[in-house]
Amino acid sequence: MSTVLPKSHVERLGYSLRRVNLPSWLREPLLHFLVLGALLFAIDYFIVGRDDDPRTILIDANVDSQARQVFKDARGHDPNDEELYALRRVWLDNEVLYREGLALQVDKGDSAIRERVIFKALSVVDAGLKLPHVDDIVLREWFERNRAKYDEPARYDFEEAVLSGETSDAALRDFAASLNAGAPGEAKAGLRVFKGRPHSNLVQSYGTEFAQALETSPAGEWRVLPSREGSRVIRLQSITSPRPAVFENLGGVVLQDWADATMAEQRTAAVRVLAKKYKVKVEAATK
Repeated sequence: MSTVLPKSHVERLGYSLRRVNLPSWLREPLLHFLVLGALLFAIDYFIVGRDDDPRTILIDANVDSQARQVFKDARGHDPNDEELYALRRVWLDNEVLYREGLALQVDKGDSAIRERVIFKALSVVDAGLKLPHVDDIVLREWFERNRAKYDEPARYDFEEAVLSGETSDAALRDFAASLNAGAPGEAKAGLRVFKGRPHSNLVQSYGTEFAQALETSPAGEWRVLPSREGSRVIRLQSITSPRPAVFENLGGVVLQDWADATMAEQRTAAVRVLAKKYKVKVEAATK
């Protein structure tokens, strides 16, 4: 049984979504429409051939299931509640664009390809957008708010010795001890070398606990570090200190990024205005 989405839930879905902090991977310009949106277009059978109210959009368990799978394939774990709402918002934005595209008849000659209908509708939205005037003060303020995008992070060079055979924690500790003692342990292991990995990459690849342990490891010493997929024998080689970005050295990069982000915000706002013509229904999410 589907129900009309309560106002509080509609707000969390995004059409008045000011209280939900989106994950960083959903804040990049155009990501809504070019990355996750493209993957979620696969759920087009919810619309094609339906006979119910064209002004009603249903978000049901199948949408959630597909969104969870897309997220898990990309991120390696299931989305939490906040991330699931963000994924629903991506799907909902694109569903609105798809229906608006059909209403504008931009599907003519392209009826079998849902993505192109959405992109055509989005081009109509883009035609009505215009960048505001920007000066150096505005750009500097925007640069400071988004400094993490430009600052050079600390980077880590490290090695991993991959032990063949038994890989229990006890065996890995003994192996690390033998390597530190200068024993020719390389014959029992494969060596992997990693250069210039930033903290964010460590967290994504191995988990937060691994990143924290590597940061505090002494250089040149083999240690058994915990990771998302089990313990690993790791030797930190060096850490390159972070370097703050200098606004004057970035040329037109900041201007282009500001323009992209501003247009993305205007685009999203325009789609949300269009969405007010629709009634959103949601079924209880499945786990």
